[in-house]
Amino acid sequence: MLSQFTREGEHTTLADLEFDFPKDVYPVGRLDADSEGLLLLTNDNFLKTKLLEPRNKHKRTYYVQVEGMATQEACRELSAGVTISINSKSYRTLPAEVSLIEEPALPDRSPPIRFRKNIPTSWMSVILHEGKNRQVRKMTAAVNFPTLRLSRWAIGSLSIADYPGNIAPGSVWEIKGSEIKRLLQ
Repeated sequence: MLSQFTREGEHTTLADLEFDFPKDVYPVGRLDADSEGLLLLTNDNFLKTKLLEPRNKHKRTYYVQVEGMATQEACRELSAGVTISINSKSYRTLPAEVSLIEEPALPDRSPPIRFRKNIPTSWMSVILHEGKNRQVRKMTAAVNFPTLRLSRWAIGSLSIADYPGNIAPGSVWEIKGSEIKRLLQ
């Protein structure tokens, strides 16, 4: 699903969700068509600015399935920052928090990732304080572990684990009060 309300070709968009969004709601940040997970939508300009302004460096947590058995050395390299290409220019990523994790309990992906019988996969948790285009994918590729599946698990202190019920692709949950305050801390 594209993280926009306008239609683009055959892709599903936020307009396809079964929820009556106010006209002035827009996504805070984006997920590319190959990624999944938590996407925050708001009509609160203060919140949007607080979360999108690069100098605020709010954290985003991703669960990343990579091709191959990721190593502690790869985690150290990613944690220190790696050089990737952004708009055809070299860019050194900010330090990140990266660790190896067990496979998280995520809903089945549609379409499923490619499966290779003789190549194992592993999972990492990657916490960024910046958000460049396709950054996580470029980072894992820089340490020779290409991303197969990418799921944003949390924005700030608000995570999918906070969802009140069975989380499924396309689920919408309206947050208010204390949950919004947590995002701003």
